[in-house]
Amino acid sequence: MRRRQTALRARTVPAAFDDAAASYDALVAADPGYHRHLRASARRMGLPGNGAGLRILDAGCGTGASTAAVLNAAPLAQIVAVDASEQMLRCARQKTWPLSVRFAHSRVEDLSEDGPFDAVFAAYLVRNLDDPDERLRAFRRMLRPGGRLVVHEYSVRDSVRARAVWNLVCWTIIIPAGTAASGSSALYRYLWRSVRSFDGVERFQRRLRDCGFTEVESRTVPGWQRRVVHTFLARAPAGGAPDA
Repeated sequence: MRRRQTALRARTVPAAFDDAAASYDALVAADPGYHRHLRASARRMGLPGNGAGLRILDAGCGTGASTAAVLNAAPLAQIVAVDASEQMLRCARQKTWPLSVRFAHSRVEDLSEDGPFDAVFAAYLVRNLDDPDERLRAFRRMLRPGGRLVVHEYSVRDSVRARAVWNLVCWTIIIPAGTAASGSSALYRYLWRSVRSFDGVERFQRRLRDCGFTEVESRTVPGWQRRVVHTFLARAPAGGAPDA
């Protein structure tokens, strides 16, 4: 029963983001590290030549913060940015983008974009999925052999300090500020719970390997989010890999 309830909550996340879209950019702007850490993770893709001739999927792009980070790291790449929240996408599309950036409305579980991609960037996405293993395997199939997967995500289960920091920041800043801005605490309480229940760093790295990725590693970020926010890096096998 617990698993079913978690899945049902996960399916309501796009609608909750629809409701919070108007205030979302202002809220994340209050965190001085939010955009900086996204840019750091995007740079860790390590794409050559400013991304010239490359194609990148930004999965779960929201209002475009992750898209801007990918564009900063690979300004010459073709970027396909996808999100399940129509209102978050509307906010993203209202910003100024080069013609190389295209937005699409879709749940990543229903994604019809054809690969191959040279890289997939997924920020704050995987813990919101009903079946992360299925989607990670799908990402692997969408990548060119040797293509890079970058997952920018919260992970606190392996660190007592990180869990304590996360609880403190959520209940003193994120939940009160989000509730005041949007009129509802539901999304921000979900954020708190979903991060607490998500994989630890070692478990998520093992999940990536089990889903067929190679060269799996993780790096954290500086500041108060050290060991709270992580960049997970992995590659699609050069020779391809069958699904388990």
